[in-house]
Amino acid sequence: MIVDLPDTTTSKVSKELMSMRERGGVVALGRVLTLVVITRSGFEEEAIDAANEASREHPCRIIVLAEGSADGSTRLDGQIRVGGDAGASEVIVLRGYGELADESESLVSALLLPDAPIVAWWPHGVPDAAAQTSIGGIAHRRITDSANEEDPTAALFNIRRTYTAGDTDLAWTRLTNWRIQLAAVLDQVEGDQPVTAVTVEGASDSPSTVLLAAWLTLALDAPVTNVAGPAGTGLKRVRLTRSGGDIELHRPDQDVAELYQPDQPVQRISLPRRGLRDCLAEELRRLDPDEVFGEVITEGLARTNLRSVRTSDR
Repeated sequence: MIVDLPDTTTSKVSKELMSMRERGGVVALGRVLTLVVITRSGFEEEAIDAANEASREHPCRIIVLAEGSADGSTRLDGQIRVGGDAGASEVIVLRGYGELADESESLVSALLLPDAPIVAWWPHGVPDAAAQTSIGGIAHRRITDSANEEDPTAALFNIRRTYTAGDTDLAWTRLTNWRIQLAAVLDQVEGDQPVTAVTVEGASDSPSTVLLAAWLTLALDAPVTNVAGPAGTGLKRVRLTRSGGDIELHRPDQDVAELYQPDQPVQRISLPRRGLRDCLAEELRRLDPDEVFGEVITEGLARTNLRSVRTSDR
């Protein structure tokens, strides 16, 4: 069920939501948080679809602040989606114009679930300082996505500069399965020959490659070389150089990786590129600060002196 509310107020939106429940018997029980999505024009539906899918695991109220225009008269257009159009959640879409065009806590305060955590998500457009924005200041967790920026690596260094506990980025979440596999390998060879060098190969536009290098810098205290491949191909390969032979985790395609270890047969491991829904759902599972990400973005990124080479130079 979708109801449009042109030229409205947040108070009217709240009343209409309650009225829709009474008229249609729509009930949303067990909602665990409020997810506030701050998105650019043209990307609203992609964000709503991902949030709806994630809400099936984490029932929540989704408030979408869609980009409006500062030009023209001041007004607020609203839309409510419940039932089959909203997954396991209630979706409220707000688009402000004029003085209401900017992201503001005042637009969402009357619609927040009482006594429930608040998560802010910027699927496009990493703010200069997420925790210092109007919405970020009231949120328990703040999720950005540097992969959607014009310069993803610069966006990561901006996050490092302004990092506040509770910040995270989906470029880090996309690494979860890579980190699990590499941690398992490192546990097996711990106490054996130490890793003396690390090579991380990934797309030239992949911030996940940079974060993985930063994580390995902290974990292994070894020099890291970044091999930049074609844009859009994601993370491809990690090679750990040791005196007894290299260990390599290589994903030649989008789904299956191959693990090479000295004197062992090649292992094929399911390692698909993660979708937006899965990454968002993972971040909604935890409402406490991600301390490992905090260390990687502040310490690991600062210590990582990446020497980049092109695949054609190898």
